[in-house]
Amino acid sequence: MINKENVIIKDMFQPAHIDPSKSEKIAKPSLNFWQDAWLRVRKNKGAVTSMIILAIIIIMAFVGPMLTPYDFDHQNTKHNNLPPRIQGLENIHWLPFDGTLTRRNGTEYNAYEARNIDAYYWFGTDSLGRDIFARVWKGTQISLLIAFLAAVIDMIIGVAYGAISGYIGGRVDSVMQRIIEVLVGIPNLIIVVLMILVLKPGIIPIVIALTITGWTSMARVVRAQVLKFKNQEFVLASKTLGASDTSIVFKHMIPNMFGVIIINTMFSIPNAIFFEAFLSFIGLGLQEPFASLGTLVDDGFKSMIAFPYQMIIPSIMIALIMVCFNLVADGLRDALDPKMRD
Repeated sequence: MINKENVIIKDMFQPAHIDPSKSEKIAKPSLNFWQDAWLRVRKNKGAVTSMIILAIIIIMAFVGPMLTPYDFDHQNTKHNNLPPRIQGLENIHWLPFDGTLTRRNGTEYNAYEARNIDAYYWFGTDSLGRDIFARVWKGTQISLLIAFLAAVIDMIIGVAYGAISGYIGGRVDSVMQRIIEVLVGIPNLIIVVLMILVLKPGIIPIVIALTITGWTSMARVVRAQVLKFKNQEFVLASKTLGASDTSIVFKHMIPNMFGVIIINTMFSIPNAIFFEAFLSFIGLGLQEPFASLGTLVDDGFKSMIAFPYQMIIPSIMIALIMVCFNLVADGLRDALDPKMRD
């Protein structure tokens, strides 16, 4: 640097002024593990969109049956097999909510006007005249209940079994793992079908049947995590300070694997929904007058050609729930355990 006379002088060089109080100032607030994971989840548009859709579906599963004046189990044979009809949309002919059906010769007619029925069924009615809108949301409620119950029981049994097996090790671990291999070796469908045949079909028997072998994958994952943590410093420090084995496993190890447990539980929910729908579709699910998404698909399949909406609507609901849960599970996997990302 030079002055006007192009002469460099010593006064031009001054030390920079540094404020010691700001030298180690953190520009952003510190984040814990869950806050950091949530930031990563928010960047996943598919996971966020799926969370919103699932929240709407769960709310509608409880609120939906109350939005219609018809009960899900109320039968009115005079109104059987009516197509969807919604107020305000019935005059828009390119939407499938105007109450029209197609005859075998290809001509269309308004089923409500032909039968002189002044009513609105948003998703139509089934062969017994029951409102499909109320039955779909009631079936969604029951299917989600069965799936969440099965997932929670799988998580509890799998975490406890896997943690005990991995922490004790030795001969106990070998015996416990052979038990899992025997259960895994038997086809899951055979066990579930036998359980349903022995017990009367219902929510509790279906949950029990789903959890007989459903916990094995969780147990294996937890066992692997316990084996990884078993010789790490925080576990050795806890042993040195006199912590009991129960305290080490359930207060130190398991909280460090919450991410893996949540991910596996989220993946098990859509599997349980699909398996329950499959059991209901083959006639081993819930019995009348109760309804699940699987029983609705089964009922609609019997009249699929004449009244396709009776099967399409619950099928779309099953597909939507399964896709959303899988996308949320993928997003949580990438956020909670980025090393698991392919």
